[in-house]
Amino acid sequence: MTSRNRPAAVLALAQGRTNGQAAKAAGVSGRTILRWLDDPEFRHEVADTRTELLRLAVGRLAAASTKAVDALVDALDNERGQARVQAARTLLDACLSLRESLDLEQRLAALETAEGSDR
Repeated sequence: MTSRNRPAAVLALAQGRTNGQAAKAAGVSGRTILRWLDDPEFRHEVADTRTELLRLAVGRLAAASTKAVDALVDALDNERGQARVQAARTLLDACLSLRESLDLEQRLAALETAEGSDR
């Protein structure tokens, strides 16, 4: 039963949930989560899933960032655009931060892969 619940645990952990929350989401015990976390393959699945979630978020932010840039441009001609400008700045900052996180995640994964092949 527990092996088919692994994907739910992987997703929960990749989303930043605690071990207990992941156990509940997967319908397994906390001890099972800890046992799975001892498995390098399982940890790799969690890392890969987290990277994919970040990629999706970055993609959505990138698509929305064009609207943010449009809001900034529109706000240049609109004296009541302060709230829109703040929202646009926040969105663009988030896009840059997530992009940096994704780059770091990919670099870390590459290092872990290289380290694993050296053994």
